[in-house]
Amino acid sequence: MTGVNKFESDMDIDIASLFVGLWRNKGKILVGSLIAAGLAFGVALTVTPKYNAATRILIETGESVFTRAGQDRVDDKPLLDQEGIKSQVELISATEVLRKVSAKNTLENLREFDPAKRISSIKRVLVLVGLLNDPASGTAEERTLTAMRENLKVYSVENSRVIVIEFSSEDPKLAAKIPNDIAQEYMALQEAAKSKSNSDATDWLKPEIDALRLKVKDAEGKVAAYRSQSDLLMGQNNSVLATQQLSELSTELSRVRANRANAQAKAASVRSALEGGASIDTLPDIISSNLIQRLRERQIQLKSEIADLSTTMLDGHPQIKALRSQLTNLQTQIANEARNILDSLNTDTKTADLREKELLRELNGLKAESSRVGEEEVGLRELEREANSQRDLLESYLTRYREATSRNEGNYQPSDARIFSLAVQPSEPYFPKKIPIVGAGFAGALLILSLVTLMRELFSGRALKPVNRTSADLEPATNLAMPQPAPLAENSAIADKTTLDAANTTRGNTSLMSPSLAAPPAPVVDPEHTVTALCDRLVEKGASLAIIVSPEGDEGAASSVLIARELADRGLRSILLDLTSSGSASGPMIDGLALPGITNLLASKAQFRDVIQSDPYSNAHVIPNGTADPTLAMRAVERLPIILNALTTAYDIVIVECGPANAKGIARLVTPGAEIIMSVIDPQDPSIVRSASALQDAGYEDILLVTPIGTMPNPPQPARKSA
Repeated sequence: MTGVNKFESDMDIDIASLFVGLWRNKGKILVGSLIAAGLAFGVALTVTPKYNAATRILIETGESVFTRAGQDRVDDKPLLDQEGIKSQVELISATEVLRKVSAKNTLENLREFDPAKRISSIKRVLVLVGLLNDPASGTAEERTLTAMRENLKVYSVENSRVIVIEFSSEDPKLAAKIPNDIAQEYMALQEAAKSKSNSDATDWLKPEIDALRLKVKDAEGKVAAYRSQSDLLMGQNNSVLATQQLSELSTELSRVRANRANAQAKAASVRSALEGGASIDTLPDIISSNLIQRLRERQIQLKSEIADLSTTMLDGHPQIKALRSQLTNLQTQIANEARNILDSLNTDTKTADLREKELLRELNGLKAESSRVGEEEVGLRELEREANSQRDLLESYLTRYREATSRNEGNYQPSDARIFSLAVQPSEPYFPKKIPIVGAGFAGALLILSLVTLMRELFSGRALKPVNRTSADLEPATNLAMPQPAPLAENSAIADKTTLDAANTTRGNTSLMSPSLAAPPAPVVDPEHTVTALCDRLVEKGASLAIIVSPEGDEGAASSVLIARELADRGLRSILLDLTSSGSASGPMIDGLALPGITNLLASKAQFRDVIQSDPYSNAHVIPNGTADPTLAMRAVERLPIILNALTTAYDIVIVECGPANAKGIARLVTPGAEIIMSVIDPQDPSIVRSASALQDAGYEDILLVTPIGTMPNPPQPARKSA
C-alpha cells in the first residue's frame, strides 16, 4: 500500500540569505553590543567593591610527647576523620563564635552588617505593600549574624585536615580581621572546652577515688583476715610457707639420701680392701687422712735409714733391728688407722640413714599441710583478685586525677588545631571584576542581537526560498486507497534485492527503457519474464517476501494475483497483501466485495482471522484494502512492519502489491530475504523508465521483471472459506 508523496513545506530556509542579513545589520549589532558593554561597565563602577581574605587552620594534636597521657604516648593515630573535620567546620561557624567576633569588632554599628541602615526608599515602599520582607525585623544582633553568615564561607580542603575561613567585606581591613578573629575564638573555644572537660573529670574523679580507697582497704582487710584464719603464712617468693617448707624439705631429703649413699659406697670399698688384704694406698678416703699421710712419711723415712745403714752394717746390728721394729709398729698403726676410718664411714652411714627417716616423717606431715593450704588458697586468691582489681582501678583514677589537677593548676590546655596561615589585608577587590563583566555583557548582547536579526529575517520571508522539486518527487503515487499524505508502503519493512534483468540494469537499453522509441504493434514477451519463470526463481531462492511495484497502475497489478495463485498451486502457502489505493490487486480474488482488510487491521477494528480471505480460484489467501477509515489507519501505520513479520512467519511467501510506488514508497518495506519485482506490461511506457531509474538511484539494483501477458488465469474453483 503506497500513497502520494507529501512535502513538509513549499519553502526552505536560505542559509546564505541569513548570513547576508547578519552582514547587512552588522553595524546595528556592533553598536548595540558596545552600548551593552558600556552599560555593564557603568554598572560595575556603581557596585560597591568587596574584598575577600582567608585564614587557614590545621587540625592536629596540640599535645607534645612529654605532656601526653601515658597510655596515649604509644598511639599516634590521626586526630579526626572526615566526619570529625566537617563537625569542626560547623563549630567554627557556630553562633557563639560569630557573636563574640561581632561584639569584639562592634559590627552592629556598621552599615554593611545591618540591612535596616541601608534600606532604600523603593524597598521601603515594597515592604509597606507586603511585596518584600522587612529587613529591619528582628534584633540588631540577629541581623548582624545573618549578614556575617552571608559573607562567611567555611570549608575543609579535600583529602586533608585543613579548614579554610573566608570572609568578604566592603572594608579590606575587616575582610582580613574577621576570619583571624573567628580562628582565634575557635581556638579559645576549644581550649575552654578542654578546660571544662578537665574540671569535670576532677570533680567526678575525686569522690570516686575516695570511695575506691574504702573499697581497697576493705578488700585488703578481708585478704589479711582470711589468711590469718586459714593459717596461710607467706614465705619467700610470695608463696605459702607450708609450700615453701615442703619444697625446701624435699631438697634436703634428696641431699641426705645422696650423702648416705656416698658414705655407704666409701665404707664398702674400705671394708673390701681391708678384708682382702689389698693395699690401702689405692683408697682415696684413707690416703686423704692426715694421720695416715704422716705415718706413711715416717715409714718412708725409716725405710730410707735402714737402707742407708744396711750398706755399712749387718742385719743383726742393734740399730738396724731398732729401726725395723719401729717400721713394724708404723705398719700396725697404719692398719689401725684404716680400721678407724672404716668405723667413721659406717657411723656416717648410720647417721645419714637416721636423718633420712626423720626427713621422711617431716615431709609426710608437710604434704598433708600443703594439701590443706592448697584448698584454702582458692578462697584467698578470689579475695586477692578483688583487692587487686580495686587497687588497679584506684591507681588508674589517681593517675588521671593528678594529670587533670596539674593541667588545671598549670593552666595548660593545648587545643587540637593550629593557625598556620593568617588572613592578609587584600589590596584588590574580588568583586566586581570589570573586564569579565564587560566582556560578558558584550558577548551576550552580540548573541541576542544576532538571534533577533536572524528571527526578523525568517519572519519577514527574506531568508526563505521556494523548494525545487524533481520529477520523481512530483510523481503522484495515487494508488493508495486512503487519501493520506504519507503512504502506508513507506512505513513497512524492506527485503533483499534480487537480480535485475540485463536489459533493464543498463539505462542505455533503449529496447526496454527509452521512451523515444515507437511502441511495437504487439508486445513481445520474454520467456524469462513470465509469471511461471518468476515463480521458478522465487521457489529456487526460497524467498519469503516479494514486493511488487506496478508503475503502469491497475493493469500491472494483475501480476501479483497470478504470482500468488501460481505459488499456491505449487503447494506453497501464499498470501497477497493489497496496498493499492483502488484495491485492484485483491478485487479479482474477492469478486469485488467490500470486505475488511489491511486498513481495518491497522485501525484495530479487526483481527487477522477477520481480514485474511480465501481466493475462490486457488489455494492462495488475500488481505484486501479494507473498509476502515484511511485516516484512522494511517495513525497506526508503524504497525505495518509488525504485520508483515507475522505474515512471513505464518506463510511460506507473502506477495505485497504496492502499485505505482516509488523508491521512497517501498523503502520501509524492504527486509532481509525480500525480492523487489517490477510488473511490466509495456516496456516502452515512460513510467517504467522513471520507476526503474528511481529504484536504481535508491540502491535497488537487483530487480526482477515480470509481465502478466501470456499467462492464462486459473479456472474457477469451488468457493473457500476465509482463513
